[in-house]
Amino acid sequence: MNNKVIAYVIAALALILVFFMVKDTLSQPGIDDMKAGFKEIAKFRNANNTGPVQRIYIVTVKDTIWQELEEYGNLMPHTKYGNTKVYYFLAGNKVPEKLQPGDVNFDPAFNKSCIALFEKSAMSQVIFNKYPF
Repeated sequence: MNNKVIAYVIAALALILVFFMVKDTLSQPGIDDMKAGFKEIAKFRNANNTGPVQRIYIVTVKDTIWQELEEYGNLMPHTKYGNTKVYYFLAGNKVPEKLQPGDVNFDPAFNKSCIALFEKSAMSQVIFNKYPF
């Protein structure tokens, strides 16, 4: 009888542990919890699945909360040995709607409007530049 009580206590503790693990997993902060007001305008992903994958995003924000801009970039998809770039623009300004691969990803006429650039390069090296142009 003593063994049954111990088994029930262990089972109850295991259930409590699983409950807290699931609760913690489902309550992780995400993009919707951020205050900067992110809106994705354009995105590009090359079709190359065997070599480096290049992802480029144009995102508008309502406010320049620099820490949130960097966190948003870290939440974007990234492939090992690939490259992910996120260009940030203030909402209400003209922003590029077409992207292209390479070193210059949009019409340079929009460079002055770009307030930040987040880049995660090959081997996951992160670069975050305020006013990159």
